[in-house]
Amino acid sequence: MRILAVGAHPDDIEILCAGTLAKYASQGHDIIMCHACVGDKGHFHIPNDELAKIRRKEAQLSASRIGAESITIGLPDCEVFNDRATLALFIDMIRMTRPDVIITHSPNDYMPDHCVVSQLVYDASFHASLPNWKTEHTYHDKVPPIFYMDCVAGVDFQPGEYVDITEFIEKKKEMMMCHQSQVVWLKEHDNLDVIEFIEDCAKFRGWQCGVRYAEAFRIVDRWPRLKTERLLP
Repeated sequence: MRILAVGAHPDDIEILCAGTLAKYASQGHDIIMCHACVGDKGHFHIPNDELAKIRRKEAQLSASRIGAESITIGLPDCEVFNDRATLALFIDMIRMTRPDVIITHSPNDYMPDHCVVSQLVYDASFHASLPNWKTEHTYHDKVPPIFYMDCVAGVDFQPGEYVDITEFIEKKKEMMMCHQSQVVWLKEHDNLDVIEFIEDCAKFRGWQCGVRYAEAFRIVDRWPRLKTERLLP
């Protein structure tokens, strides 16, 4: 399968579903990691343009750890709006990547960028299948199933499915460590050791489903996205 993970910023995917992507990759699936924003505002000292370049390289390095493709829509942080122009960008992104399964933010996560990206992915993944909505790429031949990944720290998220990532927790942390600018930023801005945070959250979800480490998801239960087979690894 082709698995498309869409996060708002570089490092969102690593924090919330990198273990699952690593597991998919180990099974031979093709992985595309897309971040909507360039990550230009998350730092105290590095200027916007310079930071965006750093974070692009960090995202590519992280994706390389599992042989994934890294792409970006290229929006500025905190400037993601559900308007026609932005929706067209998301439609083209989905038509270009042609996913069988999409993983993205829960619509009730803590940050506005996360919530808007969630809605844009939901809308665009349907509109991308419409031949008469013309964009740069041809229409996608399916409306893909969507899984919402966990909210940050699991706040107000009720899982429907879990993925055992016990064998991939170190790979998940390795991918996050590629985002060194964010490891520093999260410590300075939020007093958060993000590697410890990742492990603790995975352990908490693991307790819920009887394994050592897990990631949590909720399927979008809407026609025509539902399938009879299990799609998570």
